[in-house]
Amino acid sequence: MSHYGDLTSELLMGMRLYGVNYQRIAVSAPFGLHYEHAPGRAQFHFVGRGSLLVRSASGELFQLNSGDALLVPHGKPHSLISSEEADCQCIKNMASKPICDSVCAIAAPENACNDEHSVLLFSACMAFELGGMQPLINTMPDVMLVSTLLSQYPEIQPILAAMERESRTRQAGFAGILSRLADVVAALIVRGWVENGCGQSSGLVQAMRDPRLSQAIAAMHREPGENWTVARLARVAGCSRSVFAGRFLTATGMTPLRYLTELRMRLAVQRIVNNGEAVEAVAYHLGYGSIAAFSRAFKRIVGQSPGALRAERDGTQALAS
Repeated sequence: MSHYGDLTSELLMGMRLYGVNYQRIAVSAPFGLHYEHAPGRAQFHFVGRGSLLVRSASGELFQLNSGDALLVPHGKPHSLISSEEADCQCIKNMASKPICDSVCAIAAPENACNDEHSVLLFSACMAFELGGMQPLINTMPDVMLVSTLLSQYPEIQPILAAMERESRTRQAGFAGILSRLADVVAALIVRGWVENGCGQSSGLVQAMRDPRLSQAIAAMHREPGENWTVARLARVAGCSRSVFAGRFLTATGMTPLRYLTELRMRLAVQRIVNNGEAVEAVAYHLGYGSIAAFSRAFKRIVGQSPGALRAERDGTQALAS
């Protein structure tokens, strides 16, 4: 496998969906559902019955039919509408009732959702990570359609068909099954985008595709706590220090050591927030000889101290328990 393949595999293995809230939504035309800006959150929509339009943050319209799905990766505002003229209501202001853990139902009056104009949706709001490749999220398009992947990845179709059946029949445990299938489809959408070159829009992608640079990037990702210098990374890449540093800066817009520091801090945030690791343990794992040096680098990149982030995490956990 090439180093680009290694890095792509790492990205997909590092992908995590968490903090997911699901909604089963039944509405009848005319309708308009507006989703407000949700920084750091992605929104997934699947149409189990009927058809609708999606208006993106830029105003672009997309048609979704029964069995279609899409991902809005940046949490940008968007609307699901029955027609271009439909008035919108903010989804968070609509009455809902729980179905099971993390899944709720939103419905218009029952007698309004059984005609030929009715639409059945399954939506998920989530945060997702791409491991050390987190910057790639910023290069994703506003709307990612699963329909563009079906010819290349036919294995998605049976999953969509299963989601359609589960959303329509509402058999025992349907909400939990739907949520797991939604996780898989969202991951497949991201994988398809990555394997198709990430839209060729990222300097990181260019670096990953460079045989020499990708060796050095893969080494940093494999051992982020190693005492890397530009000279050592250049040797891994098989070129001189000056050539390596120049090519890296041209491809990524940053120096190799800046890239390494940002990689370490992204990993540090994940270990502190998601794994609940102690700041001291994270600093040691990522190659810092003192907590003071780690804290300075962390605050410079993240904007707050690791201790403050850990306190926020502990406070959120306490409120949730």
